[in-house]
Amino acid sequence: MRAILAIDQGTTNSKAVLVSEAGEILARGSAAVGISYPQPGWVEQDPRRIFASVCEAIEACLTKAGEVTVEAVAISNQRESVTVWDAETGDALGPVLSWQCRRTASDCERLIGEGHLSRVEALTGLPLDPMFPGAKFRWLLDRAPAGRRLRLGTIDSWLIHCLSGGSRHVCDASNAARSQLFDLKHQKWSEELGEIFGIDVGLLPEVLDSSADFGSTQGLPGIADGTPIRAAIGDSHAALFGHGAFKPGDGKVTFGTGSSVMKTLPAFIAPRNGITTTVAWRIGGTPTFAFEGNILVSAASLPWMAEILGLADVAALVELAATAEPGGPGFVPAFVGLGAPYWNSEARALFSQINFSTTKAQMARAVTDSIACQVHDVIAAMRAQSGGELGALYVDGGPSQNRFLMQSVSNLIEHAVIQCEAPEASALGAAYLAGLSLGLWKDLDTIASLPRAVRAITPEARDRAGLLNTWNDALARSTARPTPAKCE
Repeated sequence: MRAILAIDQGTTNSKAVLVSEAGEILARGSAAVGISYPQPGWVEQDPRRIFASVCEAIEACLTKAGEVTVEAVAISNQRESVTVWDAETGDALGPVLSWQCRRTASDCERLIGEGHLSRVEALTGLPLDPMFPGAKFRWLLDRAPAGRRLRLGTIDSWLIHCLSGGSRHVCDASNAARSQLFDLKHQKWSEELGEIFGIDVGLLPEVLDSSADFGSTQGLPGIADGTPIRAAIGDSHAALFGHGAFKPGDGKVTFGTGSSVMKTLPAFIAPRNGITTTVAWRIGGTPTFAFEGNILVSAASLPWMAEILGLADVAALVELAATAEPGGPGFVPAFVGLGAPYWNSEARALFSQINFSTTKAQMARAVTDSIACQVHDVIAAMRAQSGGELGALYVDGGPSQNRFLMQSVSNLIEHAVIQCEAPEASALGAAYLAGLSLGLWKDLDTIASLPRAVRAITPEARDRAGLLNTWNDALARSTARPTPAKCE
């Protein structure tokens, strides 16, 4: 059987998925990555461990697959995470600075103070926030060993470097669009942005379409040398593509460590209201644009709360939350600040309106409700700007399989959400792009018509106003800057 091997490299796990010509998942494998927190606000990973985890996931997947011919490799990857390596030896020369990392907050504040914010937003569709890589690249360069020929890249470019035996330094347009060094209008690296951030754009990879020839494998265990690498795309973009959300207005919410809310656009629209504009994917040299809202902490708060409450796991937490009486506290998961649509690096996580009658169930409910509340605020910002109706809204990622959580989202945004039976939407999207490049599927209509097991969750009447009032009160407290105490 012919299949495409899709690598989905995420923040906490690397996955490998074999996808047949019928669009069916034949086998899966995964491996943990590991993440470290050297000091408050700093989040990093080991680039060598990331690639090792990819190899482990591939091995686990192929072991379960049986007789399969791998026609091509496709990559979906965590975005806004960047690293540096030696162009000649291929040695990693620094950590991966995670998309969650806030170590460059002061650099971003300095650039804002110098008046660069409006120009950066105009060229890239992104705000000056430490989530995005511009300042991170500079941080890595300042600490790289002297006398080396350097390469800078996003995770897709690092993986392609590793997969191809170091022969290619390339990335796709969707990942480039999240780098803060890419001119969306002209679809190329910007010398002007390089000067703002202090980056030689010559160190960055060549930008290709999302469905393109990224080279071929060399020395990858279990995969024949010369197997073509035919797709690369950021994981959130891949999920949008995997759902077949090709009509303007269609969107998706990916739930994971953080969450990404995306909505396909008919053309480029400059961002406002705290959301970003990005390249969803690029095919045949033509970009498709999308609005996006990046939520920094979403489902990551669930295991944290489960441990604090002494519960066995996240499932037990959600089950407890479902029993809560209304009128409980609010919770803001600003463990590393807040992303869209607030973009506040100084915000901190907190519970509000706790009293002696507050129960464990109400605290659990406040944490689960914070997931839906953040999605509501991002979609409200998109609705306020785009003017168009929200079309089909798909949900993916592990938490999307929980009916209670998704019903809460549907209730709050007053719009149906579409659950997909297979949560690997990112891997499927990357596989579809590779198949498009190989001619396995001739066009987007063919991909959209592939069978998908889905079910719609429609909104139920609930006290939205009360929940949003509690949420907004907690949000205001989270983002308020405290007055420093004075010592007499």
